[in-house]
Order: sequence, then C-alpha cells, then structure tokens
Amino acid sequence: MTDSTNKLKVKCPQCGLLTLYSTENSFRPFCSERCRLIDLGEWASDSYRIPVTTPSSDSLSSDEEDYDDESDNKH
Repeated sequence: MTDSTNKLKVKCPQCGLLTLYSTENSFRPFCSERCRLIDLGEWASDSYRIPVTTPSSDSLSSDEEDYDDESDNKH
C-alpha cells in the first residue's frame, strides 16, 4: 500500500486543494504550513466561533424558582 493513489485524499479546509491525509503530511488536514497558520490565525482573531445557545431569561427564572422551592423544603 505504498502507492499514493490508494491513500486517502481530502480537501484542505483552507484552500480546497486535494491533499494527502496521512502521517506523511505533517500539516494534515491542511495542504501546507501556510494554510495551517491562516486557519490558526482565524481562530486566534475570533473570526471563527463555536455557536453557543444562551438560555432565555424565562428558563433562568424558572430554575431560580425551583431552587427556592428546594431550599424551602429543607428547613
């Protein structure tokens, strides 16, 4: 299985170039150090963000009421 045609190729997440996904490619899944560093810079500058859903104020107030009810029962 040393033939590179049998190895997995993926698109570089940064530029879209098909690149070898194996230990032979030290920048995987990126095609180059340049693409890897561009991606890192995007994360560092907050250009990429993982979406977070914040609870609504209604759900927060109901949680507080549940907590108050529990503390009343313990006394």
